[in-house]
Amino acid sequence: MEFFSVFVVMLILLIFVMVGVAFFTLLERSVLGYLHVRKGPNSVGFMGILQPFSDVVKLFISEQSFPFVSNYISYYFAPVFNLFLSLLVWLIIPYLTGFVVFNFGLLFFLCCMSMGVYTVMAAGWSSNSNYALLGGLRAVAQTISYEVSLALILLSFVFFIGSYSLFDFYLYQDDIWLIYLFFPLFMIWFVSCLAETNRTPFDFAEGESELVSGFNVEYGGGGFALIFLAEYTSIFFMSMLFCMFFLGGNTISLNFYFEMVLVSFVFIWIRGSLPRYRYDKLMYLAWKSYLPISLNFLFFFSGFKIFLWSLLL
Repeated sequence: MEFFSVFVVMLILLIFVMVGVAFFTLLERSVLGYLHVRKGPNSVGFMGILQPFSDVVKLFISEQSFPFVSNYISYYFAPVFNLFLSLLVWLIIPYLTGFVVFNFGLLFFLCCMSMGVYTVMAAGWSSNSNYALLGGLRAVAQTISYEVSLALILLSFVFFIGSYSLFDFYLYQDDIWLIYLFFPLFMIWFVSCLAETNRTPFDFAEGESELVSGFNVEYGGGGFALIFLAEYTSIFFMSMLFCMFFLGGNTISLNFYFEMVLVSFVFIWIRGSLPRYRYDKLMYLAWKSYLPISLNFLFFFSGFKIFLWSLLL
């Protein structure tokens, strides 16, 4: 009976995440329409509110085509596993209901984030297309580079708070938000999230002007829809994780979800405002700027905690 209740709750979570992603895509298209001084989706349903569902139906009923010389199994399952990992990582959020408890939630997040690299690489390689392979290699190099900065920032949090559980982040920010204590890391974390989710100005994996849509160039219909859903699920999750780390993390408060929508809006705002970065500058930013800063903060917070322990002893 307990297993059945957990299964039902996880299914409800999955449905709500998917519906949230659907309306997030509608928000993005509407905001980009206003930024470009044109009309966004406004025809399907009241004020275009049914447009995301229309797009999903259109994509999944489209004819599926497979490249004749592709590696069929990995080509077919790469988008499935990509979406699965993007949804699986939502389990680490402390819902305060006790249906899933992760004492090592941050490690689980890092594992899922690292596994996502393999799905992108498999999608690009198994298509047997030079454009898809180049897009996959770019995405893998970019993701691995910025994962280093994200992992070091997470270790700084772990040393400062003394826990891998996101529930302790919520308890620790009862009096003061960490954005005031970690302001430089807040900026690095947000930019690294943009690079990690392949968003503008770091969308080299899907640079249409250079790579003909990158690693997913051979996908259409349902496969493309799964890759699209996985990308926007990751953006939505990164927005929630950002609020957990820096803006209180109280998941039972309505303000938390307003903050999450605001952070998601900033993702869209940046897409409509900034041009694409140059690839060599992207790597320079990761290895020459963010890595030394993250390491310095890690040493600082580890030394700070050792100093506090010595005072207590």
